[in-house]
Amino acid sequence: MPPEPAFGPIPVTGWVRVVLRGAALIAVIGVSLLVMLVGHHLVERPFYGKKRPLTPYITMFVSRSALAILGIGYSRRGARMDKRGAVVANHSSWLDIFTLNAGKRIYFVSKAEVAGWPGIGTLAKATGTVFINRDRREARRQQDIFEERLLAGHKLLFFPEGTSTDGMVVLPFKTTLFQAFFSDHLRHEMHIQPCTVVYRAPDGADPRFYGWWGEMDFGPHLLRVLAAAKQGSVEVIYHDPVRVDDFPDRKSLAAHLEEVVRGGMPPDRR
Repeated sequence: MPPEPAFGPIPVTGWVRVVLRGAALIAVIGVSLLVMLVGHHLVERPFYGKKRPLTPYITMFVSRSALAILGIGYSRRGARMDKRGAVVANHSSWLDIFTLNAGKRIYFVSKAEVAGWPGIGTLAKATGTVFINRDRREARRQQDIFEERLLAGHKLLFFPEGTSTDGMVVLPFKTTLFQAFFSDHLRHEMHIQPCTVVYRAPDGADPRFYGWWGEMDFGPHLLRVLAAAKQGSVEVIYHDPVRVDDFPDRKSLAAHLEEVVRGGMPPDRR
């Protein structure tokens, strides 16, 4: 990928937008997180166990509200999968958390260190994120966690690229996590839905404006998005789900999903 874009200083009017949008985001997320924690501990956990039929709707509300507060246009195409299974998507930005939660009840699969991040870690835990270590020695334990959550009806979402990009490319899919779906307990029941996430920058801005990748720090990128006078948009394309049983192994499944996700990108990004 090309070098990271260089942005100029934020003007005074931009800082005003940072304060107003930031305060609104903190208020929405803070209140919703409190409601979510109370609802989960007092209602979901004692009466529904791991199924969590209520709190994902709060996550969807927060995500849609966040995009509206930021002023980022949001649209989606295609039918959301109602079968048991998982979702995979290309990964371009921290905004993917809001973008993908806005339209579908899902649970992210994230690297273990995110659980310790201030603020974000707490939010991730509250929304039911599955934390994993990319360590072969823990493969068996992670597969057990996947099976437990999938069989409970949770739709797990993960990014097979393994890292975020500038939003202009789709990297080759890593196949490791797909192996869990080929266990005897899952492969005959599971479907996977590929999704393409397409960010479009504000008019006149660098096309990679929303991309967050490489060595970019989270704080400055967040401030840049909060400060923007004009915002762009994001589109989520839900492609047809596939049956895991239709593929002989994880590599063929990953290759097919990668092709579909890349095919959903605009022609100049394929």
